[in-house]
Amino acid sequence: MTSGGWNFADVWECVARACPDAPAMVHDDRVTTWQQFDLCAGRVAAKLQQDGVSHQGKVALYLRNGPAYMEAAFAAFKAALVPVNTNYRYGTDEVHHVWSNADVEAVVFDSAFMPVVEALRSRLPGIVSWICVDSGSGEGPDWVSNHAAVCEAGADFDSAKRSGDDLVLIYTGGTTGLPKGVMWRQHDLYMASNTTADPEDVDLDHVSARIAAARSFPVGLSAAPLMHGTGFVFAATVLSRGGCLASVTETGFDADRLLDLIACQRVSDMCIVGDAFALPIAERLDAEPDRWDVACLKAISSSGMVWSASVKRRLLQHMPYVMLIDFLNSSEASGMGRSILSNREAGGSPSSDGPRFRLGRNAFVIDDAGNRILPGDPTVGRLAVRGHIPLGYYKDARKTAETFPVVDGVRCSIPGDFAIVSADGAIELRGRGSTTINTGGEKVFAEEVEAVIKTCPGVRDALVVGVPDPRFGQIIAAAVETRDQALEAETVIGHVREHLARYKAPRHVMLVPDVGRTITGKPDYPAVRARIESWLRSSGDERREVKS
Repeated sequence: MTSGGWNFADVWECVARACPDAPAMVHDDRVTTWQQFDLCAGRVAAKLQQDGVSHQGKVALYLRNGPAYMEAAFAAFKAALVPVNTNYRYGTDEVHHVWSNADVEAVVFDSAFMPVVEALRSRLPGIVSWICVDSGSGEGPDWVSNHAAVCEAGADFDSAKRSGDDLVLIYTGGTTGLPKGVMWRQHDLYMASNTTADPEDVDLDHVSARIAAARSFPVGLSAAPLMHGTGFVFAATVLSRGGCLASVTETGFDADRLLDLIACQRVSDMCIVGDAFALPIAERLDAEPDRWDVACLKAISSSGMVWSASVKRRLLQHMPYVMLIDFLNSSEASGMGRSILSNREAGGSPSSDGPRFRLGRNAFVIDDAGNRILPGDPTVGRLAVRGHIPLGYYKDARKTAETFPVVDGVRCSIPGDFAIVSADGAIELRGRGSTTINTGGEKVFAEEVEAVIKTCPGVRDALVVGVPDPRFGQIIAAAVETRDQALEAETVIGHVREHLARYKAPRHVMLVPDVGRTITGKPDYPAVRARIESWLRSSGDERREVKS
């Protein structure tokens, strides 16, 4: 029996025993049963043990979405190893930073990334195991183990002394600085994402009973990359419920292909990252409302990026039975709040396009002195949450102490989100400290201005930053993605002034065909700031449209 609390491998092995022939994953037309999922993960786990990966050694997952990703994670959990997500959009030096910082001992990677792997192999002599998932890029060198061969004919897994204290490392780039590894105990991550009402104390008989009693199981689709914390936790939660994960071979986001998959596989639960995913889906459904049968969808969840109410309402027009759940989570904290919108209930739904959430059970807002801010107090404070939270940042004691302080004698997570508490107890986000703009002594929160800009007719997306100014220190500038070629910068500025204080309106508006978010939908504020500053330096007319 696992000690120290819940371990994902215990739960998934329990599901595999309860329903071995049920589908665990569907990738294009390939179905992987729970028995096959368990067997393959076990053989990869045995291979990692044979190669000499140490107890709680780190295993980098350098993979796109597909069965191999969760198989590799399952293998790591089985063998009491630590999965480490790796952003496949990173350059060679960025990947080196993550693997070096994480003390990686093994890498499971897609053959398409062989050039990066070969470039890094000599720089990371501590890596003792390389397992390649062939995506059609040819055979690998002799120092690489073939994933398919391991799954088909490798040694069967015996055992490992695993625990609820075993770690999961989630590397997050945030908005500034180098990626940092957030350390979660498996027990805490399991309980923080517990949608099955499993008890605090480990009870695998309870898991077996709920699987046996279930009338149906979810079919989950992560539109977000699994290497993103949002996508991985969603996928792990679907599997813990005994469900099936659907995925496609395509490497880019294609709204048509996504909707095809929902209709074909009868997807019940989908994970996205805010408007970056929801808006293209809404636009395709608006354009061809009768093309896809999406009545199977029961819930769409999102976290990590603002999901505007106007886009939610557009989705509800095409999905009348779906529940839209906007989670206020981050890699460092879960359960800070949520907003639910559906045609059946509107509890916690936003009253405007601004980000507004109901506080989570263990969440609260504090001022600079650490005192709780009561409902109706206009003070802008910082969101905090207690309960099941990470241990901290891997090998970064200073940052850990800053983000996970003790408040009223209890250790909390305070990832940096600013908010006010409305009289009705809801919270309205005001952005993160890293994106706060100080203009002439006034604080302006980028996300607040972005939310208003996105309500301007003709605007598709927007990112707001502060740029240097000799008089005010910083002034506000916006990159605005348009769907209307005739939209002018002055129209955007005037729209913001109608809804917010004049000092919050951007002084510069750069109209662009694409604001340039990351693959996970998150804003790349440093890149946007550099782009706007370059535009301003090259132009005497600081509001003209950028050609691309």
